[in-house]
Amino acid sequence: MAIVLLGACNKKLDIVPEGAPTTGNFWTTDKDAIAGANAMYEQFDDENFYGRGYWWFINASDDMVTGRIKAEGDNIKNFNRNFIGGSYTEGQWKLRYIVIKRANDVILKVPSINMDAALKNRILGEAYFLSGLMYFQLAYTYGGVPIVNRDSLLNDKPIPRAASADIVYEYAEKELKQASALLPYFDQLAQADYGRPHKTAALAFLSKMFLYKKDYAHAEQYADSVILSGKHQLLDNFSDVFTIANNWSKEYIWSAYSTMKGTGGWGSILPGVMLENKGWGKYNGWGYYMPTKELYDAYETGDKRREATILKPGDHFTFWGKDTVYGSLNSLSGYQFRKYMEPFSYAGGIHLSPNGDHPTTDLCVPLLRYAEVILIKAEAKLMQGKNADAEINQIRHRAGLANVTNATMDELKKQRRCELAGEWANRHYDLVRWGDAQAAYSKALHGTGGREVWPARTFNPAIHNVWPVPQSEIDNSGGVVTQNTGW
Repeated sequence: MAIVLLGACNKKLDIVPEGAPTTGNFWTTDKDAIAGANAMYEQFDDENFYGRGYWWFINASDDMVTGRIKAEGDNIKNFNRNFIGGSYTEGQWKLRYIVIKRANDVILKVPSINMDAALKNRILGEAYFLSGLMYFQLAYTYGGVPIVNRDSLLNDKPIPRAASADIVYEYAEKELKQASALLPYFDQLAQADYGRPHKTAALAFLSKMFLYKKDYAHAEQYADSVILSGKHQLLDNFSDVFTIANNWSKEYIWSAYSTMKGTGGWGSILPGVMLENKGWGKYNGWGYYMPTKELYDAYETGDKRREATILKPGDHFTFWGKDTVYGSLNSLSGYQFRKYMEPFSYAGGIHLSPNGDHPTTDLCVPLLRYAEVILIKAEAKLMQGKNADAEINQIRHRAGLANVTNATMDELKKQRRCELAGEWANRHYDLVRWGDAQAAYSKALHGTGGREVWPARTFNPAIHNVWPVPQSEIDNSGGVVTQNTGW
């Protein structure tokens, strides 16, 4: 069993392998419980889990383009089924079910271990959290997916898919509610345990799950449970959110990170993936996911977030300890995301993986942060016919913008786009769930100077609202697991 914690946002926790346990001698002590819990995170270090692989799906949005030619990634962005069976997204399903399997083991085995009650609850809370989160991510990616029955884990027969995503959401709801009941608040964790799930992380993902389910009353309710906890607040300056010093700020809820600091580097590969291809000769950036002019133009005049989010030609930034003027040598759009550039600002690459083929950093890359919870509440209120000016103006105020009155969904969509651009918040799926994807993708995308860099695409909601099931899962199930219609 892999027992090195390599995921979630955890700078402190380094776990040393303790041999090769078997079913006959494992799950008997508190050390076994801790090791079993740590094993749940091992898959997070895979570059495809919260890095390049899944990001090809997010890259489908109108906010970014594939920064350089990459046939498989280009097919994904163009909703061309030729990518099915490829390397980047084929493992997304399997990676998450591995986490679910390990979470189920913890939930089944840890209750019988004689150990400290508070530690037991925390470990069980982690397992319920990760199980619920994995099912949530699987459901909005693929629709109905198989739900594993914990009471029959020894049954190796393929499991048919749930009839709909809503059925999976209902299961995730139960898991996340149990997690929220068991987990401590973040400020009750020891520093060595920073990055493990905590109570408001479970509540926040419940809120987001209900938003995706279009259960707006419950989305508002659970957003309020986070807001009224008093545990979180917006940082005063937007750009400060994306700094190593603020990995654990009041805005932090859940992030991608790793403890590994050897030749493999830290766990969040996204900053390196978004860095200029070859990093101007300093570091091996991969040059993917470059912002579009459409995103740049979405910001109002005076919005502080634009310059903190996007580098355009002529902008000054610090790179490897030196003032540098941005200009891309190879970016398709001519822009680059600036949000994750802070680790590259230090001389000597002290916050970077020494392995340029695995260009990770020790910056926590947000998977969900407090600003998104505020916007979830705003959207949920608007969809119920309520006024959401207080929440929307809270976000606008930090951005340096004037208040609005009687804000509509158009304003909410703009604020969500500008606040969360280039983040795991997933602009592509926002467009899908709003019913806006078909219209948005029927327009070409542009780069600096207004040149067209990506042609209009054909998006059919009846097919493309979900992604195709990995072909390997269909094959391995003998056809019990079926493909999504149209793919």
